[in-house]
Amino acid sequence: MRKKTAVKKGKNQSDRWLLTYADLITLLLGLFVILYAMSKIDVEKYTELVNALGGVFGRENPGIFSGERSPIPPIVNGVQAQRQKIAQEINSALTGSMKKGLVTVTQNERGITVHMMEELLFASGSAELKASSLYALDTLTGIIARLPNDIRIEGHTDNVPISTPLFPSNWHLSVARAVNTAYYMMGKQRIEPEKISVVGYSEYRPLVANTSGENRARNRRVDIIIVTNAANKDSQQ
Repeated sequence: MRKKTAVKKGKNQSDRWLLTYADLITLLLGLFVILYAMSKIDVEKYTELVNALGGVFGRENPGIFSGERSPIPPIVNGVQAQRQKIAQEINSALTGSMKKGLVTVTQNERGITVHMMEELLFASGSAELKASSLYALDTLTGIIARLPNDIRIEGHTDNVPISTPLFPSNWHLSVARAVNTAYYMMGKQRIEPEKISVVGYSEYRPLVANTSGENRARNRRVDIIIVTNAANKDSQQ
């Protein structure tokens, strides 16, 4: 009896390695299944699963499976805030000229545009700055001089042709007015020349249709643009 018991006990102990081997095979099988599943992961479903598990473990995230989007906090637009601040300063400084309709300020994707009417800056058919215009121009230049922004100066005319020894066309007049304005600003407040660009548009960029004397007066202007968008600093728009 003792001999038979010893033989049976020895046989059982010799088979125990099969249990370990079976466990190892099972673990390897599970590992390969996981690796296969990860190789074909659906990112959207994976994200939903992670968020759902986060909710189970205490992180609130409603609407994961309902298709609802979590509210996104508003992003402060730094460029827009900069435009608003500069525009407000210009409006306050040039209130008198703005009330007379000699200066208007607008904003677009390029930046802030200060429209300075011919009546304020020049005599009809002339590119020489009026002495009476210098206060408004000095005030604006003082604000611009403190800014790091590039400045674009654009000359505009109406559609009435001009032909004089000095200005054979509206192109010549619009460019001369923009250049003289730029030179004055660089000399008065020592604005760096590399920040300034000059262009003349003649009659081809009107604010309003040239259908009346009043409209033509609005189109005869110099636009001083404070560029707040680097991508548009050399834009011709």
